[in-house]
Amino acid sequence: MSKITIPAIVRGRESHRRAASGPALGPLGVNIGGIIDEINKKTGPFAGLKVPVKVVVDKDTKKFEIEVGSPSTGELLKKELGVEKGRKGGPDDPKTVGDLKLASVVKVARMKAGSSLTRSVKNGVNEVLGSCVSLG
Repeated sequence: MSKITIPAIVRGRESHRRAASGPALGPLGVNIGGIIDEINKKTGPFAGLKVPVKVVVDKDTKKFEIEVGSPSTGELLKKELGVEKGRKGGPDDPKTVGDLKLASVVKVARMKAGSSLTRSVKNGVNEVLGSCVSLG
């Protein structure tokens, strides 16, 4: 039983057949449409965000599993702020891109708790605040 893992980063609920993983899935003989539908279903809560996804395909039985990761901290912060891009750091670029409330920072820290190495919400909040500095 040999399994192949195909990693990809897709926008939540917006994956399509021409996605980056399409050429990797084609030679395996699996139902690409079924995989795309399953990815869209599982990434539904993260609509519009870039989400890491792993497609694990069993070459013998052609069955697949979808593993959905957590969006990056930067993506979650941009969603909370309602901005499309963060600060680039050039002379024409603003110093800040938004004003984030502490409740939103705690919310993002709790969302990242499963994939973070921190042991408490307080440390998770500090981690998110470090990403805020980079984002602007």
